[in-house]
Amino acid sequence: MNAAILSFESDFAQHRKRSRLSFLVITGTLVILFLLTAEASNFFKVTQVTQADGTRAERWVIGAGLPRLGEYLVKTLPDLHWATLGTDIAEWFARWQIWARLLLETILIAFMATVLGVIGGFVLSFPAARNLTPAKWVLWISRRYLEIARTVPELVFALIFVFCFGVGPMAGVLAIGLHTVGALGKLYSEVNENIDMRPLDGVKAAGGSWFDQMRYGAVPQILPNIISYTLLRFEINVRASSIIGYVGAGGLGQEFRTAMSYQVYTDLSALFVIILVTVMVIDYGSEKLRHRVIGMEARP
Repeated sequence: MNAAILSFESDFAQHRKRSRLSFLVITGTLVILFLLTAEASNFFKVTQVTQADGTRAERWVIGAGLPRLGEYLVKTLPDLHWATLGTDIAEWFARWQIWARLLLETILIAFMATVLGVIGGFVLSFPAARNLTPAKWVLWISRRYLEIARTVPELVFALIFVFCFGVGPMAGVLAIGLHTVGALGKLYSEVNENIDMRPLDGVKAAGGSWFDQMRYGAVPQILPNIISYTLLRFEINVRASSIIGYVGAGGLGQEFRTAMSYQVYTDLSALFVIILVTVMVIDYGSEKLRHRVIGMEARP
């Protein structure tokens, strides 16, 4: 008995020693990588700044840039006074009619792009899952396509589609939709790889085809996660569609470009408030819908 205890304590001490060594090695590696990345990103750069008395001095770039960031943010804030608050807010959102139309366009771009992305990602998630693919070459092709689709940023896709189809919402829908296919296809395929295979084996034993196995064995298991990821992606696409308009792909992005070009900084904060409220409303609605669906799925 004592020998067993001593053996256990010896093994535990060795395991603890290896764990501590691994922790130190990993921590040291991460610290080195962080410092190298910071150096490559000019975080340690020293620059010259002009002081209040007109003399030049050397300052750390972060310390020199933060005051300028504060100055920029102050420029975006409207001049509001309690006595004339209603008038000041009305002046702040003076272009609300144009912004409301573009906001609707932004939401519609995000919605249609999400629908296209869900269809493409859902279809490709099954052959892209290692446990569900009908053949290895299908797995390889599906995964490479999803990687390409999500690797290229939406802005790059938007520039390509603006060149092909001209300025407008179509370019934004195609750009965000294609990127969404890659992102959701990856998430859906990971969900597929964690399912219980016994229902699929039952369908196969009953003579069901590969499509029957997916329809009756896999889809009922993954549906709650599919809905959750889809709603999250719709929220992300609303933000994305409000930016790609900067390159002419429709939505509120073109107003960001106009405000920055003409240096109307208060319009930037107004647009930010509009997008923030929109995302909050969508997030609240998505949460309620997701909880309702999951609750329905949990019923016997």
